Amino acid sequence: MPRQTLTHLKTLEQRLLWLSHWMIHHANHLRPKVDGIKIGGHQASSASMVSILTALYFSALRPQDRVAVKPHAAPVFHAIQYLMGNQTRERMQNFRGFGGVQSYPSRTKDVDDVDFSTGSVGLGVAITAFASLVQDYIAAKDWGQNPALGRMVALVGDAELDEGNVYEALQEGWKNDLRNCWWIIDYNRQSLDGIVREGLFARVEKIFDAFGWEVVRVKYGALQRAAFAEPGGEALRDWIDRCPNQDYAALTFMGGATWRKRLTDDLGDQGAVSALIGRRSDAELAALMENLGGNCVETMAEVFAAIDHDRPTCFLAYTIKGWGTPIAGHKDNHGGLMNPTQFAAWQAHMGVARGQEWEPFAGVSDLPALQAFLAGVPFFAKGRRRYSDDRLAAPEIGFDTDREISTQAAFGKILDDLSKGDSPLASRIVTTSPDVTGTTNLGPWVNRRKLFARKAQADAFIEHRIPSTAKWEFAPQGQHIELGIAEMNLFLLLGAAGLSHSLFGKRLFPIGTVYDPFIHRGLDALNYACYQDARFLIVGTPSGVTLAPEGGAHQSIGTPLTGMAQDGLAAFEPAFADELAVIMAWAFDYLQREGGGDPDERTWLRDETGGSVYLRLTTNPIEQPGKRHDEAFRQGAIDGAYWLRKPGPNCDVVIAYQGAVAPEAIAAAGLIGEHRRDVGVMAITSADRLNAGWTAAQRARARGIAQARSHIETLLADLPRDCLIVTVLDGHPATLAWLGSVGGHRTVSHGVEHFGQTGSIGDLYRHFGLDRKALARSVLELSSGRRLSAVPLPGATG
Repeated sequence: MPRQTLTHLKTLEQRLLWLSHWMIHHANHLRPKVDGIKIGGHQASSASMVSILTALYFSALRPQDRVAVKPHAAPVFHAIQYLMGNQTRERMQNFRGFGGVQSYPSRTKDVDDVDFSTGSVGLGVAITAFASLVQDYIAAKDWGQNPALGRMVALVGDAELDEGNVYEALQEGWKNDLRNCWWIIDYNRQSLDGIVREGLFARVEKIFDAFGWEVVRVKYGALQRAAFAEPGGEALRDWIDRCPNQDYAALTFMGGATWRKRLTDDLGDQGAVSALIGRRSDAELAALMENLGGNCVETMAEVFAAIDHDRPTCFLAYTIKGWGTPIAGHKDNHGGLMNPTQFAAWQAHMGVARGQEWEPFAGVSDLPALQAFLAGVPFFAKGRRRYSDDRLAAPEIGFDTDREISTQAAFGKILDDLSKGDSPLASRIVTTSPDVTGTTNLGPWVNRRKLFARKAQADAFIEHRIPSTAKWEFAPQGQHIELGIAEMNLFLLLGAAGLSHSLFGKRLFPIGTVYDPFIHRGLDALNYACYQDARFLIVGTPSGVTLAPEGGAHQSIGTPLTGMAQDGLAAFEPAFADELAVIMAWAFDYLQREGGGDPDERTWLRDETGGSVYLRLTTNPIEQPGKRHDEAFRQGAIDGAYWLRKPGPNCDVVIAYQGAVAPEAIAAAGLIGEHRRDVGVMAITSADRLNAGWTAAQRARARGIAQARSHIETLLADLPRDCLIVTVLDGHPATLAWLGSVGGHRTVSHGVEHFGQTGSIGDLYRHFGLDRKALARSVLELSSGRRLSAVPLPGATG
């Protein structure tokens, strides 16, 4: 490496060390306290990564590379962007404050060039493997010029490797021939609660090796390697290799004099090695012992430059937590901060004059030379690296049927119809499923569109003419990515594919299917994907106790509430195939929207911002309502509800249902009609969108917009005040229980609150009170003031 380049890298390393720590110190000790609590910011965890990040961003990376920064190294990342003019001083000064730089890098909330949001440890690591897979998927397609292949890089805290999803991702990467992926482990051997166990990483290295990764151990810095070449150096290296993690951390904190005593005590008078130690002052000896590979910018730059292949590579970079600061090595430094006295002394040591703390290049002796170097750094040469892609028109999706069909079967039929066409949108659909492709009705799509692999793989069953409904043919043109049984991987892949337009300039429409109860097994990764504003369609099917014989382990309860609570995800639960067709056509457009967020004053939903979509479907075939083309139905299905049976002016009862229980709700209305003058039936397709619009309209009225009315308020506006609302769905009753609050109506909510069991659908509906008799009795008991559970209902059937 040219000496001048190394000089610039060392200058940048010290600038980043200062700026990251000053930003944290300013937030905790100088900025006015509002809440009286510690702001935090992880000075020690930032310090251990400074040399790695300097070498990576200013030497190794190219514009097409993408990086997931270790959450606790966020201050260093923001300092890099500040040096390069991509971050403002105002936001830096407001670190962890409202409108300031985020605690952890965020694609959507930070203004600098964040590739992947991080924060939930382990997920930012694993998504890089799936982003690499998505990059290969796009490169295999004939879609015109693609960006150059980049490396997907994760900066990993060693404690993050305790997360199980990391190893699930390793296995999936091996199965899909992962390449162009780097994981750089900050091996500082300290976590929040203590020191990493001895010998652990010898086993971690074996795991990476077993999955086909190259493992590069970066243990010694340039100073140490030079010392090892001196007489007695081999004995010093042997001592370093034998020293326990906890002892090394403690000695680092205590400094040069303690290093000298411990080395002298352990090594004794051995002539050459004693002379090696004796030739160095206490400060020089401390600098030597703390010069581990990961804290040496020269070493890291050389190691990165030496990789000349596309195999996945793991760099195990030995570092000191808190390196270069007074709190280096202390076991409590994870969340600790330098106190004002320590920081003042450290500021003098760093050579930063008072009043110059925020200056990006304070103390730099040859600024023109450094600025010339920065102008030529490849990674920043093309400016902001966010791509975009054209919006594609959704093809017409129609579904008219007079026969019984389930929403899951209708979903498969809609995709199969799309697979037969040649629309540009269909060519950009990529489906995926965690080993439940056939049982979630993706089979016809996969048979026509094939599975993706970089190299073609024939289906042996086809070759040998063995009858099978599944044609598992792998090809570069394939449009389905089959995953193993790991829901975290499903949502990480959907997240990566849902960012493809921004990361790689090519829009994809990722569709994932999963058994609905197991959405909660991947909930952290689902939340992570939505937080990044990834765009995808997730289909949870089959769902609820309607999956009767499968029993409670496969019957979801709380997923409708998850759909309501999850930001960035529009949740639907249609009952009929035509509703599903309308919703899917809308969803393909919704996935592509990137508007400013102004609400639609008809619904008060912020639909122009776009987002992802969740469909909750079932396997129970139900009778379809016949052909419906009226606009009220179509728009209502999208907005969240419409009147299946519109109430009159003297309505006594409204039955509001969502999803598969539609036949029970409709039949109950007939039973109640024998006792009541006027019964309305509301078909709810999305409690999520109804609730979101209602709460948004309330906020608008609180701001003085008196005319603000949501879709559900409009639907319920003409109901008499004493009208009873009975709600029902195959899920938690709280999903619809809030409807009575919209207009002050009495409400009785039916649903499932406890684990299900095996049985017929009729048995389970009766057990949980979802059947027509139970719905009818709710009305009659409330209106008569006495229990009528034993009273026969005229015309009632089971």
